[in-house]
Amino acid sequence: MAGAPCPIEVMRRVQRDMHMTEVTIAYGMTETSPVSFQSATDDPVDKRVATVGRILPHLEVKIVDFEGRTLPVGVKGELCTRGYSVMQGYWDDPERTADAVRDGWMHTGDLATLDEQGYCNIVGRVKDMIIRGGENVYPREVEEFLFTHPKVAAVQVFGVPDARYGEELCAWIITRSGESCTEDEIRAFCRDQIAHYKLPRYIRFVHELPVTVTGKPQKFLMRDAMMRELGLSVQATA
Repeated sequence: MAGAPCPIEVMRRVQRDMHMTEVTIAYGMTETSPVSFQSATDDPVDKRVATVGRILPHLEVKIVDFEGRTLPVGVKGELCTRGYSVMQGYWDDPERTADAVRDGWMHTGDLATLDEQGYCNIVGRVKDMIIRGGENVYPREVEEFLFTHPKVAAVQVFGVPDARYGEELCAWIITRSGESCTEDEIRAFCRDQIAHYKLPRYIRFVHELPVTVTGKPQKFLMRDAMMRELGLSVQATA
């Protein structure tokens, strides 16, 4: 599996219902030729379903904060990789190249953690992180929780502008076939189970999610649609 974060419950269902016990998850970018991480078929099941495995041979990896400082094990930050597979640059675009590749390190734009054994967990995109009232919220964490609701087939969480908190959370949910659900049910499911600032303020039930041709969710289209519906705009800053 590759292309976008896989909900843990989906992987468990693939192994249980489709009997694909040897399926693994790989991670990388076109700019890294393309796979940098991959789990192994003999990895413990919990590692195989909850991470993208470990870095491939002859490559290096680090997690950095927004100032470029290397972070310790277990701390969320931007994932960077370095090695023979990293591109030399974007064609005729030195400015974009300089932003993406710094001292040989490819800045992926993905938020991740590394554990003591080197297993990597992708938690979201840097640009998708929501800052609500000074609290950092990682959409995938909320999505993983909502996906455990028995009526939820698919979910995407993203931020929309808010005059008081800077951003508020919004969840777009597709229910399972034959099921119906209400906003109150979702809020009751979240209550006392996740931090209050991670609870989506806006919940919408939709029939489909906007995705790319490769199936990657397009959160910016969801955000734009919600902003139009709610009459919101991004507040100018100094």
